[in-house]
Amino acid sequence: MSDSHHVQYENLSDKQKNRTIWSVIMASSLGTLIEWYDFYIFGSLAIVLATKFFPADNPTAAFLSTLATFAAGFVVRPFGALFFGRLGDLIGRKYTFLVTLLIMGFSTFLIGCIPSYETIGFMAPVLVLILRLLQGLALGGEYGGAATYVAEYAQPDRRGYWTSWIQTTATAGLFISLIVILITKTSLSTEEFDNWGWRVPFWISILMVIVSYFIRKNMKESPLFAKAKSEGKTSTNPLKESFGNRFNFKFVLLALFGATMGQGVIWYTGQFYAMSFIQKVMNIDTTQVDSLMAIGLFLGTPFFVFFGWLSDKVGRKAVMMTGMLIAILAYRPIYSAMFNSVDVAKKEVSADGITEKRTVKVHDKIAADSLITFHKEIAYTDGTLMKRDSIIHWSAAGPVMKDGKIEEPKVTKSVKINDDTKWYLVFLVFIQVIFVTMVYGPIAAFLVEMFPVRIRYTSMSLPYHIGNGVFGGLLPAVATYLVTTGKDAGHEGWYLEGLWYPIGVAAVCLVIGMIYIKNKNQNIHD
Repeated sequence: MSDSHHVQYENLSDKQKNRTIWSVIMASSLGTLIEWYDFYIFGSLAIVLATKFFPADNPTAAFLSTLATFAAGFVVRPFGALFFGRLGDLIGRKYTFLVTLLIMGFSTFLIGCIPSYETIGFMAPVLVLILRLLQGLALGGEYGGAATYVAEYAQPDRRGYWTSWIQTTATAGLFISLIVILITKTSLSTEEFDNWGWRVPFWISILMVIVSYFIRKNMKESPLFAKAKSEGKTSTNPLKESFGNRFNFKFVLLALFGATMGQGVIWYTGQFYAMSFIQKVMNIDTTQVDSLMAIGLFLGTPFFVFFGWLSDKVGRKAVMMTGMLIAILAYRPIYSAMFNSVDVAKKEVSADGITEKRTVKVHDKIAADSLITFHKEIAYTDGTLMKRDSIIHWSAAGPVMKDGKIEEPKVTKSVKINDDTKWYLVFLVFIQVIFVTMVYGPIAAFLVEMFPVRIRYTSMSLPYHIGNGVFGGLLPAVATYLVTTGKDAGHEGWYLEGLWYPIGVAAVCLVIGMIYIKNKNQNIHD
């Protein structure tokens, strides 16, 4: 790669540079958005996937296994960051994130093709795990490439603003995954969606990947990397220079423990844990959850760009640390308000609002046994509707016994909320997305500015993906576990127990960031 591309770019007028950077952002963002969509389809469909790829006899264990498989994709992201980051600093940003796009796209498509646990047994979860790990590796290489690529095109005083467009892609990818699932669910009957319809969102990704591949293929290398390469200033061993050099490694650790660790848990609390909490803890109808989450995310997304722009004016540190502090203080009151909004103990039952019926069907595996389901519907005066199903296993000799007692019935609960409650929850999700935009909007510019061109892709990718992939990615599983154990132990505020993880991690990060991160934004030229 010659120096000519860098010279050509530097000679452009501001108007031409803006036009160039918009095309760069479009090409980078589209691919990154698709990768996030692919990654989040799995999380958004976790409850359905639990029934398809894992043994059905213990729904809670199956759901936790699905969350663990989801988390596995996050945990390998740092390895993807090391592998593809090294590649990006050796051969260039453009080619590296072309490869990551294809790996992600085909892995997602193939998850939609795997036969269920009933068909191929334990091979199903094993294959899902392998493809999920490939997704994680690809995403580990994608984000650092896209953020670095855009930052190296951006004017220094507008870097926060331009890179914040990349920051919108993660939320937009989650938003689009919810919309695709909603359209698929409403286009098919419940049985069709349960049988094969859940596969459609996985299959759709292949079309988006093909379009994005051809757009990215025609992009030029970033001007700063092109200049470094033509001058022979690229690194021959990015891993050694990034992590073997004590001076640089200090900055890698500061980026992780003073910024991305807290940003990661706030990101996942505001988007993923909020969704899991509303669905699993509050038992709200899944279609309503998808739509209220989608609205909250849609309303909050423009604020990524706003806070990216603001960080150019007042500094990255001020915006990110303020977001972290407010989130730490506000999480417990917000989640308490969310839970109480559907607390049926505080609602009044309508006249003739209770209907009960019973259905019996033959046990799937034991022909002589039956499953008796007691259906109960309760309508409340404010328009809330609660459905509760209790399933009892009945043998020829009577109810099935376990340890000398009648086996506990399997209980499922679903609450349909009224419009007022729905918009109240949209507002509470929106506030959490604002916290996300404050910490996440400026983070790409912040990370890019910490490291020199020659090892930037490698150095910024690792702390980003440990902060988000490990600290953030483990959040749904850890928080679900804390809530479950709190509930089993009979704690009064059991539903808030899961929040101790993000509050604790963000608090440690806030202290380190406030002490060690500089207030002034850095320059990114060597």
